Amino acid sequence: MSLDRPRPGIAVPEVPPSPRTGRSAGLTASAWLAAVAALVAGGLTSGLSAQFPPPARPPRPATAAPTPDAAPTVPAKLPTGRSILDKHVAAIGGREAVLGHKSTHALGTLSMPSTGLTGALEIYGAHPNKTLLKISLGGVGEVLEGFDGTYGWSLSPMTGPMLLEGRQLEEKRFDSDFYSDLRSESRYTSVTTLERGDFEGRPCYKVRLVRKTGGEDIEFYDVATGLKAGSITTRETQMGTVTGTTIESDYRKFGNLLQPTKVVSHIGGLDQVITISSIEYDQVPPSVFNLPQGIKALLK
Repeated sequence: MSLDRPRPGIAVPEVPPSPRTGRSAGLTASAWLAAVAALVAGGLTSGLSAQFPPPARPPRPATAAPTPDAAPTVPAKLPTGRSILDKHVAAIGGREAVLGHKSTHALGTLSMPSTGLTGALEIYGAHPNKTLLKISLGGVGEVLEGFDGTYGWSLSPMTGPMLLEGRQLEEKRFDSDFYSDLRSESRYTSVTTLERGDFEGRPCYKVRLVRKTGGEDIEFYDVATGLKAGSITTRETQMGTVTGTTIESDYRKFGNLLQPTKVVSHIGGLDQVITISSIEYDQVPPSVFNLPQGIKALLK
């Protein structure tokens, strides 16, 4: 599982949806969602000129050397979007290392500094597209969100059991791809480098990925290291269509792959911070992704 796929977040609804179906109580970042981050474009260069008094005796025309025109500034050619994505894959360990695993289990914490909430976090993933998120928040309880390859669902003390449907289900299926780090061409209609600029104080390439399922994602890749620095994504939530920003940093090696261990999401003024402490591969039993009883009851 790629840990840089849109990750779930928490949003406490004011009014619970219907008990049978509804929109996810969590937000999904590859839908970390929030206000759009501004990119700082490269600065313009300017030249200085000085004036000198004319010489007492102007030079003879035959010996006057022509003043060459200033060479026009040619913008640096941007690398292709695909080459930027491939550099990221190479930086984290390579395509074969990514394909060499069939499941992932990550442990960590989630905190929302402005609210004082913090809790234990578990993220499970398995090939081809199964996911499970568990968050235990003090004062709230356990929040679960998953996709078993067919059904997308969530279960929390705030909303009870809910099935995802429509656009939310489509996006959950897309985001649950276990090998999403590879950014397979079969998933996108186009991948385009938009510009080079600053993202969170780091020189980055800005890449636009248009999904075949509809919509687009904007991703940022560190110019020096090739590693993914963050993203701007839009997803459907129970609060409607939400756009937000994630910042990925503190890459560490677990097994044969580098993974970001700090992911900060900005969601409409609410910051969420995920810190990963451990990741293990190929140890997740299939039963982890079994639907909870509360979700199964909705399918009857």
